[in-house]
Amino acid sequence: MSQSSAPVLAAIEYIDTAAALQEFCAAAGKHDWIAVDTEFIREKTYFPKLCLIQVGVPGRCACIDPLALESLQPFYDLLFDASITKVMHACSQDQEIFVHLSGQVPRPIFDTQLAAPLLGLSEQMGYANFVREILAVSLDKAQSRTDWSRRPLSAAQIKYAADDVRYLCQAFPLVRERLASHGRLEWLRAEFEPYEELARYQPDPAGAWQRLRGLEKLRPRALGIAQQLAQWREQQALAKNLPRSWVLKDDAIVDIARLAPETVAALTDIRSLPARTAQRYGEELIAQIRLGMENPPQPVKARGRSAQTQLADEALADLLQAQLRLLADAHDINSATVGARKDLLALIREEPTPLLKGWRRVIAGDELVALRDGQRRIRIHQRKIEIEPTQ
Repeated sequence: MSQSSAPVLAAIEYIDTAAALQEFCAAAGKHDWIAVDTEFIREKTYFPKLCLIQVGVPGRCACIDPLALESLQPFYDLLFDASITKVMHACSQDQEIFVHLSGQVPRPIFDTQLAAPLLGLSEQMGYANFVREILAVSLDKAQSRTDWSRRPLSAAQIKYAADDVRYLCQAFPLVRERLASHGRLEWLRAEFEPYEELARYQPDPAGAWQRLRGLEKLRPRALGIAQQLAQWREQQALAKNLPRSWVLKDDAIVDIARLAPETVAALTDIRSLPARTAQRYGEELIAQIRLGMENPPQPVKARGRSAQTQLADEALADLLQAQLRLLADAHDINSATVGARKDLLALIREEPTPLLKGWRRVIAGDELVALRDGQRRIRIHQRKIEIEPTQ
């Protein structure tokens, strides 16, 4: 996969005027794809603060300064042009930023991190490792701790940011060609579609409780309280643009739900709840506890299974694991990137699993289901496993 010759990189343009932005976006709009990345900070806020936008096309690369520009409309016109593919690596946070600022989701996209497993690379591969594998280039990560809200940015910081799209511009045509030559390019469309849905990036206070761990161990009354507190916390964080944990930590939610204090004074006895939080939100928390007691909780999926059932599941997973390796090897893909053991167990239990979605279903999912359901048989021939349809 690595390329022996170093890529020819475009010069970096720093754009902080309306005229320069208009000219660059007009020129970039003549291409059928653009590479996009962002730099932001969010340590002290609920929503990320956009600090820099990097855009690359063949022959040109720009760092757009949103802190210096009154309007980003020319960029938005480019970003939301449905005839132009937006190439990104690990797109979720970039997409979230654009949705928050504009109320729209960029589409169509091509995410090189999602494409990496179909090239025989690791799942969830970071950008630096991706560039190393595709272009044999090692990126300088010295600026990874930069405060991108500070101005002026140094030349080293601008280069670091620009490299996120300059090398992507070099890598994308190679990735696309390799996928097309193996007939896998269309497999990725189903992978990209969930990241083009607006609802994915919109806050959902009512569903915020699903982020919490350990809820399956709570009694119904405590579960209702925890769900109500999680919704209240999300609403507070949204309204005040604060990190969730600055409003109320996860362990405090679970402890409050278990103990169900009836007074503000009783709240102060909970060790995981800082005294200043109890003082600031005490009356509101007590009101939310009461609401949680009154409303029936939303069900949490039970995880308990009998020891005998678990043993049978694990034994069947061993067989499916062998089949998965054979199926993945036939496509020159690491079986771990197709599915983990937990995915096989979910398949066995008929629970939602990535193995039944997109390219994973094409490569392995349907065959794994067939073996699970007794429509395939296994035999050993010349010390090799062979899986055949049942007669």
